[in-house]
Amino acid sequence: MKPIRVLVADDHAVVREGLRQLLETQSDITVVGEACDGVEALELARKLKPDVVLLDIAMPRMSGLEAVSLIRDAVPECRIVVLSMYEKEAYAHHVLQAGAFGYVLKGESSADMLEAIRSANSGRYYFSKNVHEEVIQSYLKGHNREPVTTGFETLTDREKQVFFLLIEGNSSPQMGKILCLSPKTVEKHRASISKKLGIGSPVEMIKYAIRWGLVDPDFWKN
Repeated sequence: MKPIRVLVADDHAVVREGLRQLLETQSDITVVGEACDGVEALELARKLKPDVVLLDIAMPRMSGLEAVSLIRDAVPECRIVVLSMYEKEAYAHHVLQAGAFGYVLKGESSADMLEAIRSANSGRYYFSKNVHEEVIQSYLKGHNREPVTTGFETLTDREKQVFFLLIEGNSSPQMGKILCLSPKTVEKHRASISKKLGIGSPVEMIKYAIRWGLVDPDFWKN
């Protein structure tokens, strides 16, 4: 039986090293690479095509949430497990929407993380005990426990990708390079996003993202 090939992504070197040491004690898991941010995680996922990506939700250059979406697009067969310190239901729900198979709180035991990796690799969802079960079930059933229309759900998958890259400070040429699109096409997506959400500037979009729990508010404190 082939071992589960895992790519580890976290912006703290000591955390990556700790995760690698833990994973390599398991006979059915092997670490094939490490990434220090979302952009590198996407690049290595495209190159290495791991079975599972273990990804921190809060990283520089590209948020973990956006990286989940882009990695799923680039390597559809790859399963993603998100590591997070946030128990808010909004984070778990958005991670599900982005395509992750697991959401593990950093305060959980190493056994939980290992189970999440194995579950994701088998095509099963795994979420920390503190994440409300109703959030998971509502997503799987295709409806919200408490329906809330924010406007974000009207964006296409590509527009959501552009939205996250935009609020992280990327220019249209930079976004085009990451998404393999022309700057002109990126500009069209930006215009569509502004029209659908009724907001224009990146600052307004940042406030919007924080208000609806789409991003970690501490990201801009670095």
